[in-house]
Amino acid sequence: PTSSPQRIDRSISRIRGEATTLRAQESLVVTHGLRASHAAILVGVGTVLADDPRLDVRLGAGPTPADVILDSHLRTPPDARLFSCHDRVWIVTTDAAPSDAAERLEAQGATLLWVPTDGAGRPDLAFALPLLAEVGIASIMVEGGARVISTCLTQGLADYAAITIAPRFLAGLPALSEAGDMPPPLPALAEVTYSQAGHDLIVWGAVDKHLLTHTDPSPATRSVNS
Repeated sequence: PTSSPQRIDRSISRIRGEATTLRAQESLVVTHGLRASHAAILVGVGTVLADDPRLDVRLGAGPTPADVILDSHLRTPPDARLFSCHDRVWIVTTDAAPSDAAERLEAQGATLLWVPTDGAGRPDLAFALPLLAEVGIASIMVEGGARVISTCLTQGLADYAAITIAPRFLAGLPALSEAGDMPPPLPALAEVTYSQAGHDLIVWGAVDKHLLTHTDPSPATRSVNS
């Protein structure tokens, strides 16, 4: 699934590079339960640099999944907190990454997965997902940031979405990255349900891809937690 926390005005953060946590404790418990039900959590390196997240399961029962980081230039810090919280950390990267950074991260225990770049020069996520499935990562929870979530939706890579909406106005960065003058088609949600967690509203739904022009290429099941 794709999991995306946002404010009522669709903002996910006040400014780029700054961690913003305004969610209710109850919705955080839901997020940690979702983490425990997946084989891996996927984020972009921007989220790692901005938040230094642990991405573990502290607020519920269940195992902490593996981490997958999209990082074309290997900017992930070797002392990032997630290395101390996860048995396996996969970093999906490209030939643009410096070799010395690769050595430092491998020494920290990361497993590097080298993939081609997409049209924007970032790791090709559609190419990477089948490779991750081959090594046993059969379900992935995508937690951000905005570019990663946008890629999952526009390329038909997400199967389910959980969107947490906090009742706050932030006037910050949008939950989806800017698409320019010609935005690509986006899917809709089907079989939609709603639940409340503390003061937050959670929207749940299967990603209906019939509005997209291509089908999902990967055998792995993904969810978006927004």
